[in-house]
Amino acid sequence: MAKIYTKVGDDGQTSLVSGTKISKGHIRLEAYGTVDELNSTLGVARAELKRAKGAKKNRLKLDAWFQEIQNDLFNLGSLLACEKPEISKKLPSISEKQITEMETQIDQMTKVLKPLRQFILPGGHPLAATLHVSRTVCRRAERWTVRLSKEEDSIDPLTIKYLNRLSDFLFTASRYANHLMKTAETVWEK
Repeated sequence: MAKIYTKVGDDGQTSLVSGTKISKGHIRLEAYGTVDELNSTLGVARAELKRAKGAKKNRLKLDAWFQEIQNDLFNLGSLLACEKPEISKKLPSISEKQITEMETQIDQMTKVLKPLRQFILPGGHPLAATLHVSRTVCRRAERWTVRLSKEEDSIDPLTIKYLNRLSDFLFTASRYANHLMKTAETVWEK
């Protein structure tokens, strides 16, 4: 097995998908690094979901959705790590269909939730709290990606749309997790 350390990045540089070297402080690295962080937080959520009790059928459905999203995020990260459109075209892309599927999933979860009449605070069941962390990391990934898109033309607008919808999905999933685990949401008090 090859060694995990290469020492190539010891000088503060890394290679993009194309082989181009850039600084590890580059905005592009912030964008796809934050997507990687988001993917990791979803891994924590999936682990928490496996520990949770009850509502097995719905937990399995959520886990399948989370796994699909993790795969999407891996693909999205590779797109963000590629500055050359001719190479990006060969990578797995984000599609309008993926966004529509997420909207359908949001609608399915929303059907069983009480309508929101006021803001809620992140928390509740550990799974829900973890999904709130994922939501905020997703928003940060979206901000970095928007910023990158203003500086470079290589960012597909569907990438930003996907991240925006994903944050909505994660908010709804956190509420849905509290519902499944029979844990009350905490209402914001002014």
